[in-house]
Amino acid sequence: MKDKLLNWLDTFLVVDVFLVIIGFAWFAIAVIGRYSGVSLGLDLWHRLWEPVFTPAIGILMGGAILSGIIKQITKRLGSRE
Repeated sequence: MKDKLLNWLDTFLVVDVFLVIIGFAWFAIAVIGRYSGVSLGLDLWHRLWEPVFTPAIGILMGGAILSGIIKQITKRLGSRE
């Protein structure tokens, strides 16, 4: 059960990290486009910041912390046996 939960959590975090990376790349390209005079969706990115990217970053941080805590507890309990 624990291994299945950790596997699911790790898979979810991998998907989430790619969402965050794609969001950052979009932001960087859109900022460059704005200064070049080309509209590449910076206004849309700003509208999606609160409902999409902020929770994705929070979930990524929380999930990484939770995964680390679970693995440390498992390692410490496993070394006692």
